Amino acid sequence: MTDRPTIIVTGCSSGIGAWCARALQKDGWRVFATVRQEKDLAPLEQDGIEAFRMDYTQPEEIAALVDQVFARTGGKLDALFNNGAYGQAGAVEDLPVEALRLQLETNVIGWHDLTRRVIPVMRAQGHGRIVQCSSILGIVPYKWRGAYNASKFALEGLSLTMRMELSGSGIEVSLIEPGPIASRFTANAATYIERFIDLKGSVHAREYERQMRRLKGESAPAKGRLEPDAVYAALKRALTDRYPKPHYIVTTPAKQGAMLKKLLPAAVFYRIIGRLG
Repeated sequence: MTDRPTIIVTGCSSGIGAWCARALQKDGWRVFATVRQEKDLAPLEQDGIEAFRMDYTQPEEIAALVDQVFARTGGKLDALFNNGAYGQAGAVEDLPVEALRLQLETNVIGWHDLTRRVIPVMRAQGHGRIVQCSSILGIVPYKWRGAYNASKFALEGLSLTMRMELSGSGIEVSLIEPGPIASRFTANAATYIERFIDLKGSVHAREYERQMRRLKGESAPAKGRLEPDAVYAALKRALTDRYPKPHYIVTTPAKQGAMLKKLLPAAVFYRIIGRLG
């Protein structure tokens, strides 16, 4: 086999992960893609991608993935793209502790576990790229998404600290912050809000009716929504730029939100943001 650069990409059953895994393979990368369900392995394998089942909430599965990948690469890895995640919707006051714990376990703790397992190899070889698929909601909060906001704000802080600590090691850390991207993300969010939130018994019951229509695709798609290839364009830069940036913001609404946060007084900014959603 040719000496292609190697990368682990998580969350590849659909959306951003599936697109990026296939695009990377076409661009000459050897891709190790992960999915949570067995049924999602075959479509990736049919496209020549080495696919594995891994759940971020299961440390033994994370360890097994890393062992299998290193066994195939001879203990080397050029890049990691943490992407697998979901968004727990619901007002903060309605969030059971179990829901918040699962959101953080999946979107932060599992990513940290996987990342820590590959850093020693990257240090030893003197190079590596770690790219985190964050969200504009890791910079700008959004109503009814408190758990997801919290997970992405935590990821931002953890990743930027890691970027500073790895300076000089040859390992570069970048965050991609997408706004609205076409995927199954909102449909998956509908599943989790129904699982954990008392939609009819909450003081926010009327708002939840509107939110559920949106999550289930019964209302107009978000303005400025792009396809997953927009995220891949940012990922390519994070993987190949000589001096990769800490932040790659994707979509016009995301860029506008980040800019307004910088320019407006905090009270004014949060009042405006609070009217959205």
